[in-house]
Amino acid sequence: MSKHGKILVAMSGGIDSTVTALMLHEAGYEVIGITMKTWDYANSGGGGKETGCCSLDSINDARAIAVDKGFHHFIVDIREEFGNYVIDNFIDEYIAGRTPNPCVLCNTHIKWESMLRRADALDCEFIATGHYAVVNQLNDRYYVSKAKDEKKDQSYVLWGLSQECLRRSQFPLGPYLKSEVRQMAADFGYDDLSKKGESYEICFVPDNDYRGFLKRQVDGLEEKVAGGKFLNTKGEILGEHKGYPFYTIGQRKGLGLAFGEPMYVKAIDPYENTVVLGRADELIRNGLTVGKINSLKYATIPNAQDIVTQIRYNDPGTLSHLKNLGDKVQVEFHANVTGVAPGQSAVFYEGDDVIGGGIIFRDDIRPDIKVEDL
Repeated sequence: MSKHGKILVAMSGGIDSTVTALMLHEAGYEVIGITMKTWDYANSGGGGKETGCCSLDSINDARAIAVDKGFHHFIVDIREEFGNYVIDNFIDEYIAGRTPNPCVLCNTHIKWESMLRRADALDCEFIATGHYAVVNQLNDRYYVSKAKDEKKDQSYVLWGLSQECLRRSQFPLGPYLKSEVRQMAADFGYDDLSKKGESYEICFVPDNDYRGFLKRQVDGLEEKVAGGKFLNTKGEILGEHKGYPFYTIGQRKGLGLAFGEPMYVKAIDPYENTVVLGRADELIRNGLTVGKINSLKYATIPNAQDIVTQIRYNDPGTLSHLKNLGDKVQVEFHANVTGVAPGQSAVFYEGDDVIGGGIIFRDDIRPDIKVEDL
């Protein structure tokens, strides 16, 4: 019998999840590895070699470690539920003129729930992943805190996890730097693993070309959204764009026009198929509204000063005042920010602790445009 009981470990085949499994195995847990097949590269229509966490090589790498260490490993096909939820939402958000964050949605609604169901079936009390974050507890509340490695910290993408998910989750890499994790891989005897590279793309867009992905997924999309106009902040026509879903807030490169000064995407209007461009100073915002709130550290998001709000991954965050409006949170920044993109996550930090987060709202309340409306 194991020293600590059973734990289900998500194993992508990469260095972080593999070292997580090795650490827990060495610590005396009865590790059960699980690799989730979330998408089929061939069906995405992209060219090139299959890469990333769902490739055959990655799955084989995960299984090889399990065999070598003598613990069980399962491959679970969740492509249907992943595609129906995460990919459909990804497409819907761009069609609605927003910028989605599929990793947050996948963590919140697919991967963790899928793992917990399998953990229950296998009599595992806990699940573990290779995320760089820490789970803490305050009274009866569980919450995420930042990892030791500031450059690798992934607390931003975990704000949507439920209390039950956090109660049963372990992130063994939270107290370590990435360099230390690489050294651990080598110390475990896996030199090739210690030198493995990392992938930063969306798993179902491995070529990092989301525009090409949208075109392949939505028949005739280019023709349906062609002919739209670039406008300046005064409403004057600057030229013609290639279709509003192919632009994101804050984008400067790839606009296809020369202006004599840097111009950025300031706003996207799917109803009129227009993209508003502005100078850097015209992108400045001093506040935003957040919906679909999930509170972690406290039962509800508090009305609070000096909370750091992070509006995208790798954003350093900005001091802000939070005003709880019930189903929404109003954020007022202490300093102006740029690049506020509807559809992205806003995550609230009290020191290193995530107190909660939500999805950035559009400024208007018009109903969403759907693919069938194009």
